[in-house]
Amino acid sequence: MSSPAESALETIRNVLLETFTANDAMNQLLIEHLDPRAWRARPPALDGRGGRTIGAIFAHLHACRLNWLRRSAPHLERPAPVDPRRCTRAQAAAALQRSARQCGVMLADALSSGPDRRVTHFSRDSWMPVWPAGGSMFCYMFAHEAHHRGQVLLLAHQLGYRIPPGNAAGIWQWDKLWKQQGFAARPR
Repeated sequence: MSSPAESALETIRNVLLETFTANDAMNQLLIEHLDPRAWRARPPALDGRGGRTIGAIFAHLHACRLNWLRRSAPHLERPAPVDPRRCTRAQAAAALQRSARQCGVMLADALSSGPDRRVTHFSRDSWMPVWPAGGSMFCYMFAHEAHHRGQVLLLAHQLGYRIPPGNAAGIWQWDKLWKQQGFAARPR
């Protein structure tokens, strides 16, 4: 029988894993409701430089996940990358689903306390400090993707392809996202 502290830690671990799954559901929701014309529309130039298209932003999320997997969980299989200049919405959505699944496996191991744990560090990239695997790893991954979801919403609006408010608000309807993912409990 586990102690109350062990039980609380297991609940926190499960909630974080559910949250990362819901995180990808938020990305999928935006891709699904995005006007197809916005996918490759050129963003407004900033200081003479162009920025990423919405398609390239979602390809970037997938590429970052692949990098995290490669650097922090090299024993896990990584899905194929997508070309940020050529991938379609369907290709990006499918790739993100696959990389989210593998990142979930990585996080499950990183957040475990078992003796056979293999993910013990989180390496974001070669020029960044390596962290111990754990809660900060999850927080960084979630914050990174939330940042880019905000970029997508803003860019779609600036380009004149605003995601309908009722659909965009879906990223904040966590009870519904949890239910759609088949979780037994609601956010907690």
